[in-house]
Amino acid sequence: MTDHERTARLSGLHRDPPAERRRRVAEALGIPVAQLEAGLADGGLDPATADRVIENVLGVQALPFSVATNFRVDGVERLVPMAIEEPSVVAAASVGAKMIRAGGGFTVDADPPITTAQVELHGVRDRDAARRSIEGAFAELHAAAADRLSRLVSRGGGLREIEVRGGPEIPDANLVVHLHVDCRDAMGANLVNGLAEMLGPRLAELAGAELGICIVTNLADRRLVRVRAHVPSSALAPRASADEALRVRDAIVRASRFAETDVHRAVTHNKGVMNGVDPVVVATGNDWRAVEAGAHAWAARSGAYRPLCTWRSEDGGLHGELTMPLAVGTVGGITRVHPLARLAIEMTGVRSAVELAGVAAAAGMACNLAALRTLTTVGIQTGHMALHARSVAAAAGATGAEVEVVARIIHRADQVTPEAARSALDELRADSD
Repeated sequence: MTDHERTARLSGLHRDPPAERRRRVAEALGIPVAQLEAGLADGGLDPATADRVIENVLGVQALPFSVATNFRVDGVERLVPMAIEEPSVVAAASVGAKMIRAGGGFTVDADPPITTAQVELHGVRDRDAARRSIEGAFAELHAAAADRLSRLVSRGGGLREIEVRGGPEIPDANLVVHLHVDCRDAMGANLVNGLAEMLGPRLAELAGAELGICIVTNLADRRLVRVRAHVPSSALAPRASADEALRVRDAIVRASRFAETDVHRAVTHNKGVMNGVDPVVVATGNDWRAVEAGAHAWAARSGAYRPLCTWRSEDGGLHGELTMPLAVGTVGGITRVHPLARLAIEMTGVRSAVELAGVAAAAGMACNLAALRTLTTVGIQTGHMALHARSVAAAAGATGAEVEVVARIIHRADQVTPEAARSALDELRADSD
């Protein structure tokens, strides 16, 4: 399917039953609905396959697998798969993307897919001499790396740089060597770990040092994604007056600045960003723990914890910027054996790991914007509790159409509790007898 035939605008999708949603999404993607349903069977991963993935498998625990709509990233329509259990996140992503779409959509700039391995050297007697020795052997080390990573090199990747690090943060008798590897469409942890372990002994020999640990770093600061968006004020409050829309815009800017000056707020602000990023990473079979660790380390790189996404008034509207490290892959790892992860990547329409990182980061910005708009207007609980009420109703025993009815009753009564749900369910069933 070509990009121009795709559409991310599926109005009212949340009101459709699951079977109709699958039909509409399959139609939007240009694939048979049977292909989508096959990928979703058994939660996307059958127990036999799971047993080959990790150890001591007993079964499979599934997360809800959803799709966020309205995304337009660098002019391309993107349906965004999300695997998450938290109510309101998918809705927030879709609403945020709709607001940003009104200003033209998301613009993404991403670094090449560089993954970095660290080689620790300790007992170094002369750090300057060790540095010169390692740097002077670059051709030898590069050739060895090219041989080790021959398949990656054939795809245009490979070792790009050897960085010898020794500074005030590193003990005097130590050096840390960073091997920066272009991993193309792989996340690359296994690739760079193997390379570091192979080159480690030679690096230690060159430095006259003892070899310490050799391991990937999840602070992927050579693999940054930058997302920008402009939102017309009218899109922030489409049913309000122009003056009220501007007040909403200014309130969002104030909320952004609050996160820039208060660490307690910044952590929750960034959690909102990761609400969008993590479900995309999980759905596509990538390492959300590595992405989380890298994001929070990046947020604290200055010594103070800062927001990943900021908002300012600009050109009569709202301008947003998000920058974060985001190392994901579209090949290798779990995607080789997980049918739903492969289907999720296909759903996005991306052609590379760099594009997938941009989609995930855009989802983070969309969730952040939607959260700030809600916080500065009706409050976070209004929308969240309306969706949470469905989970409470289901937990109380409601099934089928009962779920929506019970959820509506307890939400309107502002009593979203198991007790209230059971009482409403009992009354509903008594009335239908």
